[in-house]
Amino acid sequence: MFTFTYSRGAYLLALGLLAGSAGCTSKFLEESPSDQITDANFYKTQNDAIQAVNAAYSELTKEGQYNAALWGMDIGADISTTGGGGGSDGIEYTQLDDYNIPSTNFVCRRLWEGSYIALQRANIVLQKVPLITGMDPAIQKRCLGEAQFIRAKMYFDLVRAFGDVPLYTAPPTGVDQVNIARTPQADVYKVIESDLTAAIGNLPASYSGADLGRATKWAAQGLLAKVLLTEGKKAEAAVQAQAVIDNSGKTMWAKYGDNFVVANENNNAKESLFEVQFTNGRNQYDRNNVGSSMNQFFAPRRGGLVPAGDGYGFNVPEPDFVAGYEPGDTRKPVSVWVPGDVSPNGSIQPASLPGSPFGFDCKKWFVGMVNTNIWDSPQNVAVLRLAEMYLIVAEGLGATPAGYEALNKVRRRAFGADYNTPNAAHDLNASNTPNFQDAVIRERKYELAFEFDRWFDMKRTKTLISGMTAQSAYLATLGVRRGIPTEKNYVLPIPQSELDANHNLVQNPGY
Repeated sequence: MFTFTYSRGAYLLALGLLAGSAGCTSKFLEESPSDQITDANFYKTQNDAIQAVNAAYSELTKEGQYNAALWGMDIGADISTTGGGGGSDGIEYTQLDDYNIPSTNFVCRRLWEGSYIALQRANIVLQKVPLITGMDPAIQKRCLGEAQFIRAKMYFDLVRAFGDVPLYTAPPTGVDQVNIARTPQADVYKVIESDLTAAIGNLPASYSGADLGRATKWAAQGLLAKVLLTEGKKAEAAVQAQAVIDNSGKTMWAKYGDNFVVANENNNAKESLFEVQFTNGRNQYDRNNVGSSMNQFFAPRRGGLVPAGDGYGFNVPEPDFVAGYEPGDTRKPVSVWVPGDVSPNGSIQPASLPGSPFGFDCKKWFVGMVNTNIWDSPQNVAVLRLAEMYLIVAEGLGATPAGYEALNKVRRRAFGADYNTPNAAHDLNASNTPNFQDAVIRERKYELAFEFDRWFDMKRTKTLISGMTAQSAYLATLGVRRGIPTEKNYVLPIPQSELDANHNLVQNPGY
């Protein structure tokens, strides 16, 4: 697989060009040396271009994306709660859990910062790489497509989380271009769609060798389908998703759990359309490097299962979510630890443990004892999978024969039977799935559980308040308190650090 390696000179250049721009902090100004690589003498070779693109990818493995911020979104939804050690442990996630989110919330700040760092690096690539002479035209085209994909992905995260956000389509050259107002999200979505359409034309269909893991045209088209779905353009989304199904050469793994096995990563012929590339090797706490923290953070809080000796027990499945698994759903043992489960070291999941009074823990990102001296995990995160393309087609086409077939493609793997099988517990007409559209959204909930989609799905389907209110009432019967969102919580607060730095920004209502 390709890894996020690049020269220190390229890294410092990217940081130097971004210093002072939205989402960046003063620590970037403290990097040294700053006089060896400059804007004038970098971006001269093909290797410079590739290193600059790698720098844009690198933010995906950090706290602002898949090592902290995005899994916090699930905690704000109806599938998981904070967990941890209680008290102030993980207070930033408890604030999301309780819907008592201050503008100083760590998760909000890091999501904003990390997204803007990555997209501004992509902006630099889009500005500089076309000017490099002597490049292999195919590599040059690919680099531009990768930058377009990354910029679109980051703006998609930002606009879904915060609503209107500042829009930069070129590197700022002065304070007046840095400190700009928020752009209406409809205009941001136009840039996202444009970037992904261009990326589809610029990116190759597959990679080999050291380049495995880079964005392909199918990653761009799959993300475009998801963007269109979020915008409410369901029919258009279905067209894009179906094109990926028909033309990518991808197939679904026979077993759901095969998606989350380290040995299966970056398989061109199988289900994943785009993965964040993690590798392990750190023997210390570090969520801003190249290893995944989720093996450590999500493992049950008892000894011996992970290298640090005791998992942190965060992102704990909610009891009503676990109870909602239908009989025979093969996704449940892949995704959730339940009391009585036997771990690789022979220990048994207890009925209650710190942070998880009902004995549930998130299992999907569990790797176990990678190495007794290694804190992080090499497990990649699949950002887009072919199964989601089938669900987008189902949602877009509705209760038509093709819509049913797309939904059943996912259901067959989970249950070995279609919806509407006579007397099946998972029949479409069962009380928990009263109509086809509800059935598709419910299927997303369990197919994509703990893949950082549920909060965004509740937002786009306008079920955040009603869904969380119902969950709160259920949990109250178990003696558990749960926060209930209000209308303001359909977006997160703009980070206070950004409001302080840019007085043209205006806070979201209610915060």
